[in-house]
Amino acid sequence: MLRQALLVASRSDGVRRVLETAPFSSDMVRRFIAGETIEDAARVTGELTGEGLLVTLDVLGEDTHGKGRAEENTQHYIELLERIGAAGLGTRAEVSVKLSAMGQTFDEDLALNNAYRICDAARSAGTTVTLDMEEHTTVDSTLRIVHQLRRDFPDVGVVIQAYLRRAEEHCAELAYEGSRVRLCKGAYAAPSAVAFTDKEEVDKSFVRCMKVLMAGRGYPMLATHDPRLIEIAGALAVLHDRDADSFEYQMLYGIRPQEQRRLAAQGAQVRVYVAYGREWYPYFMRRLAERPANLRFFMRSLAGRA
Repeated sequence: MLRQALLVASRSDGVRRVLETAPFSSDMVRRFIAGETIEDAARVTGELTGEGLLVTLDVLGEDTHGKGRAEENTQHYIELLERIGAAGLGTRAEVSVKLSAMGQTFDEDLALNNAYRICDAARSAGTTVTLDMEEHTTVDSTLRIVHQLRRDFPDVGVVIQAYLRRAEEHCAELAYEGSRVRLCKGAYAAPSAVAFTDKEEVDKSFVRCMKVLMAGRGYPMLATHDPRLIEIAGALAVLHDRDADSFEYQMLYGIRPQEQRRLAAQGAQVRVYVAYGREWYPYFMRRLAERPANLRFFMRSLAGRA
């Protein structure tokens, strides 16, 4: 119930105004958000890659409802990729793109065209693009766009959310050679008809999906902070004789940083999901909803400020 309440609050303008103006918010937000500018993103990327970690950069700004804003978001990604290429970080840093920021909610063809331009810029920078998965209503549209992009950019990654009931089916369809698939639990509200709502059921779905991906010929990107799931992933890698560079773990910036470094020190590929930008509120609320520990940290910060 708490998770659902936080997800509902992520769309509340009233709660947003309170958090944006509260004096205690900035410190907490900085735990999960790298900053607001490309310079902030570049600084954090340099720090993380310098420690042996990989990075995927997300420019915050979803649910775009106008062509002008979608164009601004696209140009921002192109500029970011030019910076990545100029810094020689193409082998260490990629970008994650939300298609709703590219115009998907009102014009799927526009979103495809904008995503194509970003993929082209990524190729020039020597790196890759992963398309985030968002609301359950956009799954089919996102998969259509992925399949079209992969005709020219076969390394485009896609995200599958384990809390959706069709996740295992989608993983089976995508577990082919060269296919980059990020598996995450999912952080959006969805009805029980299309999604598992019990945490244990979501975890079981995540394991089933992992088994499919790790047994397949693609490149699994396992996005979890759960120690049990990480242990299972390691066991599956041994079972299927996977080399360390044939899959990766992914974790969010600011969450379990010591575990990120521990896994990397053991030779694992570990990629940190780094979000930045001024439109941080929906992303921030979903991070609180994902893990009770995040909310406890937030409440302690609030109490300390009070």
